[in-house]
Amino acid sequence: MDGIQEYTLPNGIRIVHRQVTHTAISHMGLMLDMGSRDEKPHQQGLAHFWEHMAFKGTDKRSSLQIINRLEVVGGELNAYTTKEKICFHASVLTPHYERALELLSDITFHSVFPDKQVERERGVILEEMSMYYDSPEDAIQDDFDDIIFYNHQLGRNILGTQESVNGFARQDLLDFIAENLDTSRIIFSSVGNMPFKKVVALVEKYLKNIPAKSSSLVRTPPAIYMPKNVDHKRSITQAHVAIGRTAYEITHAQRLPFFMLINLLGGPGMNSRLNLAVREKNGLVYSIDAGYTPFIDTGYWGIYFATEPKHLKKANALILKELKTLREVPLTKTQLHNTKEQLMGQMAMSEEGNMSFMLMMAKSLLDINRIDTLEELFAQIRTVSATQLQDLANELCREEDLSYLTFLPEN
Repeated sequence: MDGIQEYTLPNGIRIVHRQVTHTAISHMGLMLDMGSRDEKPHQQGLAHFWEHMAFKGTDKRSSLQIINRLEVVGGELNAYTTKEKICFHASVLTPHYERALELLSDITFHSVFPDKQVERERGVILEEMSMYYDSPEDAIQDDFDDIIFYNHQLGRNILGTQESVNGFARQDLLDFIAENLDTSRIIFSSVGNMPFKKVVALVEKYLKNIPAKSSSLVRTPPAIYMPKNVDHKRSITQAHVAIGRTAYEITHAQRLPFFMLINLLGGPGMNSRLNLAVREKNGLVYSIDAGYTPFIDTGYWGIYFATEPKHLKKANALILKELKTLREVPLTKTQLHNTKEQLMGQMAMSEEGNMSFMLMMAKSLLDINRIDTLEELFAQIRTVSATQLQDLANELCREEDLSYLTFLPEN
């Protein structure tokens, strides 16, 4: 891809960098191809626990020193955990590039997980779990995963359970890392006004001596999907609803066309079909959206909204009507053109964000071992036909195949 360069260290860690000359900020991250789906049953929540504990002390730094290292130069240090990835990342003014890189290397590979900090952070994570539980729009999406991927690692809550988090000890963190860390599945990704040669030299300084390590990790795909309809009573005032089913994996040939279909249905545009039908024309919701999340061996799509309980039946009926329209009525030539143009515009604007682009490069290399250019993606989008979208709707948007999760007020 234009402006993107790659290099692999002897230990297998890969470097990817895009030099952007018109910015004073550098964004960088270490992304590891391991996440919550790689936990054993008794380890549920351990990947996320590691994300927290990486900031709590290393061989040479206390937690306070880690916090202050970039803050004092106006930089930012952060991390996140997903079902399949753990990422530690930083953003700084380019003169502080080496400072940020050294810190990322330190917290990723040299954390010591002090026992006192394990106890302290356990309480923080339990509070985080309570916060999510008290937020039905977050809780419903976590619970919906368990319905779609029942009895599988992908269905488990990334945060873990109160029981599992209460049981974690320092040795559990060391064991999880030892079992899953694979240097050939680590990407150092970078975007900023720094020449590639200089980036490689700095990365070699801090990452070249990390011992090469391989993992025998094998990810097991979920069992055959079976639709379910589940209601839960909670102390809330609105009804919160998730509707959806399994979908294509990230390497599937129909992934991009299906993403286009879901974007048309309920993407971020205010002109999405669900927003027009349920909010603009009927005023039943404040917001409604549809999303598609692919994984390495499966995926799912879902619709999320909240409404007054008395409007629930009508809102569901309107959604099913829109899905039926997608299945039965092909897009006109103008509608198809507009759908393609909207998606291409959204993708181009997303690429303008250097931080998100940095993260995208790392994830793309880990998942598909390449980084597609916008023009390559646009070329694929331009070939999609109305018949193709209609066929996808008939395959993955049938009413009888959908699962429902509804949070209802207790009274």
